[in-house]
Amino acid sequence: MENVINVEHLAYTYPGVDDTPGIDVFEDLNFTIEEGTFVAILGSNGCGKSTLAKHFNSILLPCGGKVMVWGMDTAQEDKLIPVRRTVGMVFQNPDNQIVANVVEEDVAFGPENLGIASPVIRQRVDAALNQVGMYEYRLHAPHLLSGGQKQRVAIAGVIAMEPKCIVLDEPTAMLDPQGRREVMQTITRLKNDKNITVILITHHMDEAAQADRVVVLDKGIVALDGSPQMVFSQVEKLHEMGLSAPETVELCRTLNEQGFCLPLDRLDDKDCAQALVEALKA
Repeated sequence: MENVINVEHLAYTYPGVDDTPGIDVFEDLNFTIEEGTFVAILGSNGCGKSTLAKHFNSILLPCGGKVMVWGMDTAQEDKLIPVRRTVGMVFQNPDNQIVANVVEEDVAFGPENLGIASPVIRQRVDAALNQVGMYEYRLHAPHLLSGGQKQRVAIAGVIAMEPKCIVLDEPTAMLDPQGRREVMQTITRLKNDKNITVILITHHMDEAAQADRVVVLDKGIVALDGSPQMVFSQVEKLHEMGLSAPETVELCRTLNEQGFCLPLDRLDDKDCAQALVEALKA
């Protein structure tokens, strides 16, 4: 697969206020993302997850190095619109992205601003709402929807612009468990059905476990990078960075401290249960 996002020696410093020094987030960050993959980015608070996400579609621009998106330098002014057409953003609070009083009008807002013809917008809105399972709510008022439903509408609004990549910055942080499940099911369906590149910023380990790849940021660098099984099996390293592993891995680790010999790569509840059954039989 082709690398479509390249972070090359990225440096970024938040400017200081009233002669106070700035805050360095990245000094030399490097990694790539392949087309069509689902990548989860983890890290403790303040590690730069959201800062990095905002570099993918030119909300923030590098202080040093560069971010290349489908061959476009995000810092070039003439590439701003093409970059934002290519990479869509979904933020933590869906209320901040909903701008209309009717669901279908909200989803149409992005394509309208891109100058797309009305008949095409109609097709895109219907298709996007179907993809997130919200078509039956197309004439509803967004403020009457649940948190999970609002977030799915926000995702539909991005899908309707037909980006090649969607970046979701902690989209389930404000949702209840049901809302979280709805959003994660939507994300997985988009990746599988549309081959959209998905970048998920999250602090929920069970969400990251559903990705193809997990990247862990710590102190401005990539500390861990690999499959969920590989990353989450390194429990001690995660703990050193103030992170935890999924509950199944933490359970196996605790039992191993009591004398068991369980694998630390069982991320699914059923796989974990099967490992426990086999250990008890041994």
